[in-house]
This record gives sequence, C-alpha cells and structure tokens, in this order.
Amino acid sequence: MTDNSAAELVARARGDIAAKAGGNRFLDLLETGDLPRERLVRLAAEEHRIVSSDQRSFALLAARFPAPPAGGLFLGLAQGEAEALRLLGRFATALGESEKNLKAHEPLPLAQAYPAYLAQRAAFGTSTEVALAMLANLEEWGGYCARTAAALRERYGFDEEAVGFFSFFAESPPGFEEQALDVMAAGLASGDDPVEASRAARLLHAYETAFWDALVDDLP
Repeated sequence: MTDNSAAELVARARGDIAAKAGGNRFLDLLETGDLPRERLVRLAAEEHRIVSSDQRSFALLAARFPAPPAGGLFLGLAQGEAEALRLLGRFATALGESEKNLKAHEPLPLAQAYPAYLAQRAAFGTSTEVALAMLANLEEWGGYCARTAAALRERYGFDEEAVGFFSFFAESPPGFEEQALDVMAAGLASGDDPVEASRAARLLHAYETAFWDALVDDLP
C-alpha cells in the first residue's frame, strides 16, 4: 500500500463519519446558555477520566510501536494528553471543583465508552487502526471543542485561561495529519487490515457521539 492508499482510507472514513453526523444537544444547550451549570462539572469529571485513560493508552501504543513513525506519533499524543490534563485543572478550578472532587464523581458508562475502546485498541489493535481513527475524527472533535470554548466565554463568563483545555483541542497538533498518514502507510505496507482500520474509525466516532449524548440524556 502507498501513501495515497492511506489518504484514500482517511477520505472514505471522513465521508462515512460526515454521513452519520447528527446534532449535538449538549452544544446546542451550551450555546444558548440553557445548559445547567452542574453539567459543566459533569463534563469536567468525565473528561478527567477520559484524558487520564487516553494518556496511558497512547503511552502503551508508543511502547508497542516504538519505531518511527508510529513511536513519535503516539509519544507525542501521550504528551499532549498530559498537557490537556493540566489545562483541565484550570477549568475545574473555575468551576470550584478540586481534582479530588472530579475523581469522586460517579462516571456515566456511555460517557466512558470512548476511552474504553481506545484502550482496547491500544492493547490489541494495529497502529493503522488508531492513527486512522484519531485522524478521521479529529476535525469533528476539534470543532466541538472550539464551539465549547466560545460558548463558555460568551454565555457562562469563563475567561480564556479557564477554557484553555477546549482551545487546546480546537486546533490539531502541527504536522499531526502528515505523521498519522505516515504511520498508516507504514502499517498498511506491513499488512495491517484496512477494513479493520475503517471499522475502528467508525466505532470511535460512535463512542464519541455517545459521550456527548450521555451528558444530556436525562435533561427534559
């Protein structure tokens, strides 16, 4: 398989995700200022668990696939999650919540499906699966984070420091797409299954959708 094959796989996965994309009620409520403040605490608590898990998942992937280009990509992602966790602490502080309080929050099962699946792929999947899943879903996730940051500033009065976690994820890391494509091309050339990779991208998107839905599924 060639770099073009990797790019074509990404294009198809993005097309599939776009076709399945629906509304996001959490963001709709946030942008009108109608989301209860306690749901922001829930968001922070769920994200604390997710980011902590994802950091370990990417570190595991870096250990499983240490050679370039995969090793550098996954190590960089693990380091990014560490920075995100630091920024999330500022959001929690603005909400009046401590890290201890976030850890004590009872997690919603469907909100944690995303990191659980990523951890499964980190342990048993291929580098191509994870690289494609992350790359194909990055644009939607970044857009959601940008909207969250803007709504928190405009509707809830948070300053830029408090919403830094969401601003951090609103932009993709420099060079990430090129790195991910290189990882995919190398993995496909070594025999990784493109069908399984596409399946991983689709499932990861479904679990991300479940995350947002879980945050508001009991609201009237």
